[in-house]
Amino acid sequence: MTGPVGILVSALVVGAGFGAATSLVNALSHSYADLGSRAYATGGWSVAEIMSVLLDSGWAWAGLAVAVGWLVTRARESGPAALAQGGAAGALVLLAATAAYSVVDAIRSGGQVSWYESEPLLWWVASVVLGAPLGAVGACVKRSGAIGLLARLTVPVGAAVQMVVLPPGRNEVVETMGKTIVWTAAAAIVGFIVVRFLLAERRRRSLAAAESP
Repeated sequence: MTGPVGILVSALVVGAGFGAATSLVNALSHSYADLGSRAYATGGWSVAEIMSVLLDSGWAWAGLAVAVGWLVTRARESGPAALAQGGAAGALVLLAATAAYSVVDAIRSGGQVSWYESEPLLWWVASVVLGAPLGAVGACVKRSGAIGLLARLTVPVGAAVQMVVLPPGRNEVVETMGKTIVWTAAAAIVGFIVVRFLLAERRRRSLAAAESP
């Protein structure tokens, strides 16, 4: 779906699903936590907590916007229209994810969704300010050359950098596991992307050399 309606539906469905899933995983993580135990507080962990650390992180939300920007423009020619559609999709998906996260959190806690409070308002603004350029990056993923390469590297490189600047987890064990998973995945993805790019460039140059007189 590449029309305006398709972009709207795709972004809302994917964003709502991601936001709701993140909230539910966070809740599951908290249900396993025994923060009254010193041993758990300093070295305990659970699979749900690791999943929570991975999902509820900046790089994962950024990756969501990039992925949806690519999803809604993958069948279009690269150009200003594709960039605009990707940017719109990136902003919409993060808005939908933020809304779904807030709603599910409110339902679980029995409270109200406070759209106007400072922290939720900050996430609404960030969804548009950051989601639009990230969605445009997603629209560039299918491009060849350096622009396409940089677009494809945005999420794995960003994830690796976040592990240095803002490590995940509440204790050293969770932090180490989170960083190990992200760094390993990022290294594998970056390696795959770079090797594939170099092979594509080699084929392109070989074809150009064969066609030249």
